[in-house]
Amino acid sequence: MPRWTTPTGLGGWLTLLLGLLISLIGAILAFGGAQLAALGGSWYYLIVGLLLIASGVLLVLRDVRGAWIYGGAFLFTLVWALWEKGLDGWALVPRLIGPLVLMFLVLASLPVLMGRGGKRLAGGGALGLAVLTVVFGFAVAQANRAQIASPTPGARGAYNDPALLKTGADWPAWGGTDSAQRYSPLTQINKDNVGRLERAWTFRTGDLPEERWGAETTPLKIGDTVYLCSARNKLFALDAATGRQKWAYDPQVADENIPYTAACRGVTYHARAGADAAEPCATKIVEGTLDGRIIAVDARTGRPCPAFGQNGAVDIKRGMGEPYPGMVSITSAPVIVRGVIVTGHQVLDGQKRWNASGVIQGFDVETGELRFAWDMMRPDRNGLPPEGETYTPGTPNMWTTATGDEALGLVYLPMGNSSADYWSSSRRPAENEYSTALVALDVTTGKPRWHFQTVHKDVWDFDLGSQATLIDFPTGGGVVPALLLPTKQGDMYVFNRATGQLLHGVEERPVPTTGGTEQGQRSPTQPFSLFATLRKPNLEERDMWGMSPIDQMFCRINFRKADYQGYYTPPSTNHYINYPGYNGGSDWGGVAVDPVRGVIIANYNDMPNYNRLVPREEANERGWFPRDDPRYIAQQQQASVRGGSLSKGEGAGDPQIGVPYAIDVNAGWRVKWTGLLCKEPPYGGITAIDMRSGKTLWDRPFGTARKNGPWGIPSHLPLEIGTPNNGGSVVTAGGLIFIAAATDDLIRAIDIETGETVWSDVLPAGGQANPMIYEQNGRQYLVIMAGGHHFMETPKGDYVIAYALPEGIA
Repeated sequence: MPRWTTPTGLGGWLTLLLGLLISLIGAILAFGGAQLAALGGSWYYLIVGLLLIASGVLLVLRDVRGAWIYGGAFLFTLVWALWEKGLDGWALVPRLIGPLVLMFLVLASLPVLMGRGGKRLAGGGALGLAVLTVVFGFAVAQANRAQIASPTPGARGAYNDPALLKTGADWPAWGGTDSAQRYSPLTQINKDNVGRLERAWTFRTGDLPEERWGAETTPLKIGDTVYLCSARNKLFALDAATGRQKWAYDPQVADENIPYTAACRGVTYHARAGADAAEPCATKIVEGTLDGRIIAVDARTGRPCPAFGQNGAVDIKRGMGEPYPGMVSITSAPVIVRGVIVTGHQVLDGQKRWNASGVIQGFDVETGELRFAWDMMRPDRNGLPPEGETYTPGTPNMWTTATGDEALGLVYLPMGNSSADYWSSSRRPAENEYSTALVALDVTTGKPRWHFQTVHKDVWDFDLGSQATLIDFPTGGGVVPALLLPTKQGDMYVFNRATGQLLHGVEERPVPTTGGTEQGQRSPTQPFSLFATLRKPNLEERDMWGMSPIDQMFCRINFRKADYQGYYTPPSTNHYINYPGYNGGSDWGGVAVDPVRGVIIANYNDMPNYNRLVPREEANERGWFPRDDPRYIAQQQQASVRGGSLSKGEGAGDPQIGVPYAIDVNAGWRVKWTGLLCKEPPYGGITAIDMRSGKTLWDRPFGTARKNGPWGIPSHLPLEIGTPNNGGSVVTAGGLIFIAAATDDLIRAIDIETGETVWSDVLPAGGQANPMIYEQNGRQYLVIMAGGHHFMETPKGDYVIAYALPEGIA
C-alpha cells in the first residue's frame, strides 16, 4: 500500500486536487446509489461510486492504479449508458459528459503518476480518446436525426371543401376562420423563397405588465385593417400594409384583475347583415376582458357601441355574487353564432372549491342582452338567477376558445374542471358528467345537444385547453362534416359534429384505482382514442435526467420514492408523478389542419409534474391562502413594502380551500439546485398526422437549447432539445408551417413535407402566441405577437411583428 508523501510541483498538487474531487464525487454517488439500490433502482451508482472512491484515494497518494481504476469505471459507465439508452444523444449527456471530462484530466495526470514514461502514454491516450469521442459523437448525431416520412399521396386532395377555405387575403377569426383550421391558401411565401423573409413592420402596444405578463394574442385582419388586443385588453386597429395605428381603445383593466398571466388571446369580428357600412357599429370588434366584461367597439373608429349593454360593455359577473378581482377573467376570444356572443371564462384555479360558477352565457351581439345562461346544475333555468341567488358555485368552466358552427347553430365548448382540480369527492352528478368534456351547445335554446367526456372524474387537471377544429372527414360512407378535438393527455378525437357520434374507435381501458387519498373515487377505466395520440410511453427510472450523474441519480431516487403507476396515477399525500403534466399534450394553441394535403399539425408538451396533496394544516403553515383571504392580502402588502411580490406560478402551492388538501405542483419536475428538468429531453415536439388514417407522418423535437441551461443561464446552443411550448401554428398552401411558441424565442418556418426548419428569426421577446397570415396590396404577411410569458420564463415584450418578402419578390 503506497504511503502519503507531500506533493511536489504544480502537477503533483493538481493530481492531489483531482483525487480529492473524484473521491468526493464517488462518496456522493455511493451514498445516493445505496439509497437508490435500496429502493429497487439501478446499482450502477453504488458500484461506480465505490470505484471512484478507490480511484480518488489512490490518485491522492499519486499511485498510477488510481488512473487505471478510473479508466475501468469510465468503460463501465460507457457500456452501462449504451445499454440503458443506446445512442440517444440527450440521454447520454449526464451519463457521459462529466465522466469524459474527468477521464481527460486523469490522462493528464499520468506524467505525474508514471514519471517520464507517462508523457507519451498520456498524450497518446488523450489523442485516442479525442478521436474516439469525435467518432462516437458523429455516430450519436446520425442516430438522433429526425426520422421523416412524407405525407402519403392518398392523403392529398381529399379535404378541400370550399366552405372551410375562407381565409385568403383576410384572417377573420382567431383560428383563421370559424372552422379554426389555421390554414391559409396563400402561396406567395413558399419553400423556395422563405429564406428571404424580412421584417416589414413592427408595432408596440406599450402594454408591459410588471408581473404575470404574457399577451398570447393572435390578431385579426379584415379589409385593410389588423385588429388586436394587448396584455391588459387594450384594443388597437393597425394599417395592414404599414402597421401604423389607426385607433386605440383602453377598457381600463386594473392589474389586480390579472389571473395567472395578463393574457388576451384574441378578439372577435362581427358585421351586421344588410347594414350600411357607414352606420355606427355596423361592423364591430368584440373582446372579453380580464375583469369579466364583454366589450363591443366600432371596427372603423374604436368607439364603444352605445346600443350594446352600458356604453359598449356587459358585465358577465352578474349573477355570480361578488367574485374577488382576478377570480373571473375572460382570456379567450368569444364566439359569435347566429347573432349570439357565446363566452365562458377562466375561474382562477386552485383557490376554493366553491369558487365562482363556470356558467356559459350568450349575449345578443347588437344589444348585449342576455340570451341564455347554461348553469349545468340548474338546467331548468336559462337566465339570471332570482334576486338573492347566484349561478351554482364551483362548476366546471370553459376558459379556452370555443368553436362556432353557423350552419348547425352549435357552439363546441371544451370544458374545464370543477374548482379544486385535484379532489373529486364533493363533486355533484352534473359536474361529473360535464367536467373535462366537449359540449355541443345549441345557441337557440342554450342547452347541450350532445357531449363527450374525455376524462372520468378528472383529478389530474386534464381540462380541455385546445379549440376544436371543423374538418371534412372521409369515412366508408362518404365525407362527414366532423369535429377534431385534441386533448392535454395527447389523445385526438373525431366526431360527427351534428350528432356527436365518434368516427373512429375509442377503448375504455383499465387504469390505476388503488392508492391515493380518495379510495373508491377513481374510475376503473378511462377512454383512449384509437385514431391518434401525442402521448408517449410511461416513464421509467432510466428516463430521468440532469446536468450530471449526481443530479440524475437524485432524480432517480425521487422517481423511486414517488407514487407512479403510469397514466392516471391517483393523487396522494406522498409525491406522485402526473404524466403528461397539466400543460399537455395539446394546450390552448390547438392544432392546424392542411385540408388540401389532409395533414394535421400538432405541437405538444411532453413533461411530467411532480405533485403532492398537502394537508390543510401544513398548507396554512406555508401561508397558502386564496386571493380573497385577509391573510393573503396581508402577505401581499408586506411583500410590497419589501419591494417584492408573492405572485406564484400557475398550480404551485394552490390552497384549494373547501377540500381537505392543498396541492403542490412541481411543474415540469425540476432539479432544485440547477433548475433543469428531471425527465430527459425532449420536453416538447411537433408532429404531422395523416388525417385519413391517424398515422404519424413525422415527429420531431421542437425548440432549441439556445435560451435554456442550468441555473437559468442560456446555453446559446442551437441544438434541438425540444422545449416546453405555449401557442400554436399556422399552415399554408405554400407547404410551410409557421410557429413560435417554444422557449427559445424563435419564430420558424417548417417544411410540411419533411418536418425540417427552413427559416427562423430571433424575436425580441417570447413568442407564446399563434401566428397568422394575410395578404395586403398583393403582398403576403406573417404576423406574430412577441409578448413573452412569465410562467414559461420567456422575456416580456409588447411587439407585434410582421414579416414579408422584399418588395417585388414573389
